Amino acid sequence: MNPPQMKNLTLLLLLLLFLFSLHLTSVLSWKKDEFRNCNQTPFCKRARSRKPAPSSLIATDVSISDGDLVAKITNRRDDQIKPLILSLSAYQDGILRLKIDEDPSSIPPPPKKRFEVSNVVVPEFTSKKLWLQNLDTKTLDGDSSPSSIVYLNEEYDAVLRLEPFEVYVRDKSSGKRVISLNSHGLFDFEQLKHKKPKSDHEEEKHDQDQYQDEDQDQDQVKEEKDEDEDWAETFRGHTDSRPYGPQSISFDVSFYGAEFVYGIPERATSFALKPTRGPGLEDHSEPYRLFNLDVFEYVHEAPFGLYGSIPFMISHGKSHGTSGFFWLNAAEMQIDVLTAGWDADSGISLPSDRSRIDTLWMSEAGIVDAFFFVGPKPKDVVRQYTSVTGTPAMPQLFATAYHQCRWNYRDEEDVENVDAKFDENNIPYDVLWLDIEHTDGKRYFTWDRVLFPHPEEMQNKLAAKGRHMVTIVDPHIKRDDGYFLHKEATRKGYYVKDANGNDFDGWCWPGSSSYPDTLNPEIRSWWADRFSYENYVGSTPSLYIWNDMNEPSVFNGPELTMPRDALHYGGVEHRELHNVYGYYFHMATADGLQKRGNGKDRPFVLSRAIFAGSQRYGAIWTGDNTAEWEQLRVSVPMILSLGLTGISFSGADVGGFFGNPEPELLVRWYQVGAFYPFFRAHAHHDTKRREPWLFGERNTELIRDAIHVRYMLLPYFYTLFREANASGVPVVRPLWMEFPSEEATFNNDEAFMVGNSILVQGIYTERAKHASVYLPGKQSWYDLRTGTTYKGGMTHKLDISEDSIPAFQRAGTIIPRKDRFRRSSTQMVNDPYTLVIALNSSQAAEGELYVDDGKSFDFKHGAYTHRRFVFADGKLTSVNLAPTSPGNSRFSTSSVVERIILLGNASRPKSAHIESTNLNVDIELGPLWLQRGRGSAVVTIRKPGVRIADDWTIKIL
Repeated sequence: MNPPQMKNLTLLLLLLLFLFSLHLTSVLSWKKDEFRNCNQTPFCKRARSRKPAPSSLIATDVSISDGDLVAKITNRRDDQIKPLILSLSAYQDGILRLKIDEDPSSIPPPPKKRFEVSNVVVPEFTSKKLWLQNLDTKTLDGDSSPSSIVYLNEEYDAVLRLEPFEVYVRDKSSGKRVISLNSHGLFDFEQLKHKKPKSDHEEEKHDQDQYQDEDQDQDQVKEEKDEDEDWAETFRGHTDSRPYGPQSISFDVSFYGAEFVYGIPERATSFALKPTRGPGLEDHSEPYRLFNLDVFEYVHEAPFGLYGSIPFMISHGKSHGTSGFFWLNAAEMQIDVLTAGWDADSGISLPSDRSRIDTLWMSEAGIVDAFFFVGPKPKDVVRQYTSVTGTPAMPQLFATAYHQCRWNYRDEEDVENVDAKFDENNIPYDVLWLDIEHTDGKRYFTWDRVLFPHPEEMQNKLAAKGRHMVTIVDPHIKRDDGYFLHKEATRKGYYVKDANGNDFDGWCWPGSSSYPDTLNPEIRSWWADRFSYENYVGSTPSLYIWNDMNEPSVFNGPELTMPRDALHYGGVEHRELHNVYGYYFHMATADGLQKRGNGKDRPFVLSRAIFAGSQRYGAIWTGDNTAEWEQLRVSVPMILSLGLTGISFSGADVGGFFGNPEPELLVRWYQVGAFYPFFRAHAHHDTKRREPWLFGERNTELIRDAIHVRYMLLPYFYTLFREANASGVPVVRPLWMEFPSEEATFNNDEAFMVGNSILVQGIYTERAKHASVYLPGKQSWYDLRTGTTYKGGMTHKLDISEDSIPAFQRAGTIIPRKDRFRRSSTQMVNDPYTLVIALNSSQAAEGELYVDDGKSFDFKHGAYTHRRFVFADGKLTSVNLAPTSPGNSRFSTSSVVERIILLGNASRPKSAHIESTNLNVDIELGPLWLQRGRGSAVVTIRKPGVRIADDWTIKIL
């Protein structure tokens, strides 16, 4: 055997051993020591070692330029440190943007331009800039040095304190602070450097140091020193060079009037972020890490970061309200939430009349590009944040229904049998998924022609029932000279490079793989073109895409990811953009699906890796969870955190990806999952098959019932997705978003709101017989299943059964439903509606319904129906909310209202008068849920005969 063959055989054996170890990892447990902690991360360790103290930085040369306040930041104690440049920009809706970077005109100039994240801030945001005209500098009350004031809106302004350097936003009327930066003097900005050549003596000493390092623990990061500058770091045998030395940034951010902080996903922990450092916490406590990683079988209740990173934090408190802070930076980030008293010895005095939460933000690279959001209400902050990063994409209707997935459905016969079994068991579903085994040897955009010889016919059979298929396309491209995709990418030079400028070669599912450099717009466009029907042979219009492993996952890389010194378009180091790689890949895939349909078809792309702005390109899921009760419970705060940071379309794998759930756990997961924005069951290939009909007749009935609930509520969910698309307000939201002054809701992450009308309390323990449910507000709540009334503003101890989990409709709301069951959502399009009116103490209620064609972008041109239903003074009125200006596209629907249900009516009405037709119809007692035909009888107007798209009024007689 010749040397190249020996090398290939060795690599193959290593891959097989590694994949076997991955299999063992998935069977056993997550290995914490495979990933860095703060002490093993040099920039985090350095930043955490600094103590709060009055800052030595001052702002000088303040002026107005191009509508911004600009200044230089200098160090009054060390004039050898080059000044930084600062700009403050104001935008509509009270948004402040702070940018700090190296000065390109300094002498000597920086060795290169630091990376700024592109394509995250939406273009329309820049048009909302408020151009500053005059510089307003004065000494504020209680201060000894001048400050420059920036107008934000009538209620708030921003303050740049010149000495010591500090930025904060304050309420104009009271002068009270909302958010501040560098109040504790922890701002630090490591500037890029050129490496100085070593003398012969230094080279000899360096070689000796390296020899000594061989005896040290490889689990520890070793920093190579050269005149006190770090040029490389090693972790578990992987060495990343630092050609420009350390380049980290860190600073403190304080939230005033805050009782809790939330956000900075993705992690499996409580919704309200727990403190990570300060008095009462052990020294080894870890900060919250934001570094996209492929984490097998993650554990719950850990600050460890998972597959996505969104550096956006929201604070909330009863006295001040809600505010937010977003740092647009794609490098690894670590964030401490600090306990009260952490700064006791700093000598710093800050306002103490209100609660305050201090945080420490640390990043390996990039620039300061930070946004301050003043709120003051929860929905205001989310709206302000999504005005910067974009609102969630409007999904197709089918995507909001139920998805069935497994790694892997074996072949076309398996697909056909699973599809038929859903029909046989009267269980609707909309999407069947195929994982990596459907391909020809893990070569994406191909099919295994033995197992899937007729992919188009297979998809068309599903499409005939209104169903769709999703296939997986990951970023690792098999390095096979016979593979058309690899040949083209190699020829065009489209791969990420290693530190030496060669195509990066890492290991993933196909073995030796390379990765498209999606930072480059040209390469994103090329990647998008791969999804055309001509290029993706065997694909059809009913096929959509799943992006997995796009952190990017590299099995033989440090922490299972790409080395930090890999090189991207424009010489950008991977360390600078790591967290945004999957975002660009997701973007390119979504653009490809839009291109293939000539811009008419809304794409559906599920991504595992996320960043700020991912909401514009599709759905995400919470990754490789486990079939455990605690994993079911933690799925709720995970989804709440994602929604709060813009990602409305998210869900967890129902049943858990790893392991074999007991029937009770699986049923409870379906009952909660039916209210996830993204509703998909998924399982690892080593698990037992777990389609809904495999657990006995009774469990099949319970799972069927949970899925039916989702399909009945699809009109309500679709309306909420449109609300998210228009305003950024998430589909699933924390209780305090609807009840911001109720302190009992601030730390509640076991219950959640679906829109403003439904409250859901999951069941997270085995064989539970009772549940305590807090129902907020002063109005009543109605049991979603029985119509039973419960008082608001208190905790109720409820008896529960296996039939359902506690769910309630809020008094004063109207929910649209569709009660007829079909095989898929597509077949429900023309079905009639039911309106469920939950009256409040004033005998009033209101709600909305949004309808469009469910698939195209015509809604952007006015082609939709949007109605508001108002019940007051004994009348139900339908009011048009859609634009009627000429030139708009038209949308029409012939669907009618089949039933109107009144909950909480003070009297027993006999009939109703339809004013548009001048007809009277009878009012009778009927079931709240048609499919059961049992339970409490409720007041029902049957067949009023009004069209959903028309204006009409119905008077109760």
